[in-house]
Amino acid sequence: MNESLPTTSLSSSLSTQSASLSESSQYLSLDDPIRERIRTACEEVRQKTPLAQSFTNFVTINLVANAQLAAGGSAAMSFLPDDIEDIDAISGASYINVGTLLPSYKDDLGIIAKTFFERKSLWVLDPVAAGLGSTRTHILKTFADYPPTIVRANASEIIALCGIWGISLKTDSEGKVNRPAGVESIDDVDSATLYAIELARYLREHNATHTAAVAVSGERDLITDGDCTYRLPGGNAMMTKITGAGCSLGGVTATYLAVSDPLTAALAASLHYNRASEQAGEVAKGPGSFQTEFLDALWQMQPATIATSRIIEMR
Repeated sequence: MNESLPTTSLSSSLSTQSASLSESSQYLSLDDPIRERIRTACEEVRQKTPLAQSFTNFVTINLVANAQLAAGGSAAMSFLPDDIEDIDAISGASYINVGTLLPSYKDDLGIIAKTFFERKSLWVLDPVAAGLGSTRTHILKTFADYPPTIVRANASEIIALCGIWGISLKTDSEGKVNRPAGVESIDDVDSATLYAIELARYLREHNATHTAAVAVSGERDLITDGDCTYRLPGGNAMMTKITGAGCSLGGVTATYLAVSDPLTAALAASLHYNRASEQAGEVAKGPGSFQTEFLDALWQMQPATIATSRIIEMR
């Protein structure tokens, strides 16, 4: 199904949503300024084909590059620190994914992150399997000193990364965690909401550009810059049946970061993915054809469709 919201049918479309989303007032209006920023970002990616380089894992490197190209950007993949430093000079943004690691990466990735910090370069981190193994933990801990612009991960990785970086949740005078309404749900993304907000604030305070966003993937994605928090309904369950869906989303998020602010980039990339996965799911016969159809759908998706997608603003 198509999750976009034509202006003439906003009220009727909202009324068909799940009861768990309750009031339609939660939905972002079609004239909210963030939607124009999303549309502009989508158009600029197509017009400018921005380069976003990637240091990503071996298993998914092909899908990451192809997804960046299908979304409208350009790709460059390398595992050499000197290569990455040189390519950074001509890239709009970069992407680091720690999914598969070699021993040399323990030092290399810290050097790369420090270089990005010193140059005030924009970059996206996917802390795959955060908390697994001492080498991975050491690398991620190093990034705390030179934080990325955006972190994109699943709920467990967000919570684990907060632990590695010593980020704790705010409590009241009685030691209870201050929870906004609706966060008590047991779904994984909900459980990571407060951590994502605190992580975004940490990134904003400590990274080189003092701008940031966190994107948490799940049944209903969550995007936050530490002040504004959004949930994105939709997508297709077949995304969990192909290797590299989340990794490639990180790469496409870097593509959007090359032309827009972190919050807009995270929203645009996730919305683009949700709409494309829905379109692919309508015709795919299984995981193999889904991946092909998904890349085609990324290419075919129009900026207006992405920008008018359903967005829930958490209050």
